[in-house]
Amino acid sequence: MNKQQLIENIRRKQTFLCVGLDTDIQKIPQHLMAEEEAPVFAFNRAIIDATAPYCIAYKPNLAFYECLGVKGWQALEKTVRYIRDRYPDQFIIADAKRGDIGNTSAMYARSFFEDLKVDAVTVAPYMGEDSVTPFLTYGNTWVVLLALTSNKGSHDFQLTEDGQGERLFEKVLRKSQQWAGDDRMMYVVGATQGRMFEDIRRIAPRHFLLVPGVGAQGGSLEEVCRYGMNAECGLIVNSSRAIIYAGHGRDFAEAARRAAQEVQQQMAAQLKTIF
Repeated sequence: MNKQQLIENIRRKQTFLCVGLDTDIQKIPQHLMAEEEAPVFAFNRAIIDATAPYCIAYKPNLAFYECLGVKGWQALEKTVRYIRDRYPDQFIIADAKRGDIGNTSAMYARSFFEDLKVDAVTVAPYMGEDSVTPFLTYGNTWVVLLALTSNKGSHDFQLTEDGQGERLFEKVLRKSQQWAGDDRMMYVVGATQGRMFEDIRRIAPRHFLLVPGVGAQGGSLEEVCRYGMNAECGLIVNSSRAIIYAGHGRDFAEAARRAAQEVQQQMAAQLKTIF
């Protein structure tokens, strides 16, 4: 999916919500464990069917699948295939946070873009250009580069300054724009960063930002939009636990639907300012 298609989906559906499929087998409703041969996929399928009208993207976090071994990877493959077949207008982000020497990154890129056929993968920039560019060799696929994250430990490195007063996340933003433009590169910026979005936008005014941290982590959607939205929206805001675990009984999918719809309505109000 290219940038213009993504923008048109946001405009048409009046939402920039990404539903994070952080499916913890210890948290899904117990009846699925008892009744389903593939409970993780059954949970994901129900969540996807319930929330698809209210979002433009899904983001499975690979840790929740890899910890289950072969069955977890099978559940991930079935989930991605289901979205592709049933909801082809959805943008799929593999939240893998990869980033290694060039030949290893090339193998990671192959697994995500040739095998899984996702639209984007999250990548850590610490090892530099040759660890990132292998992910940029697959047509309309995207790299979502970690820039300024929402976790407490982000301050350990990302805000450190060099001798000229440039912070590390600013260096990441500037340098990475030499590798790809805003049609292939996005950045992860945590919703808890507040007015720091202004600093991000001074360096990357037209790039899409993937924004985790709204919902269970306490980030403010209104604040993210005030400081981070651009004329094309430029935001994909992720919510995981607050949506997929909104309910715990047999009506879990309906609870997720209501939670996603509520966020979509808030986003539609924000989009009125630009579309």
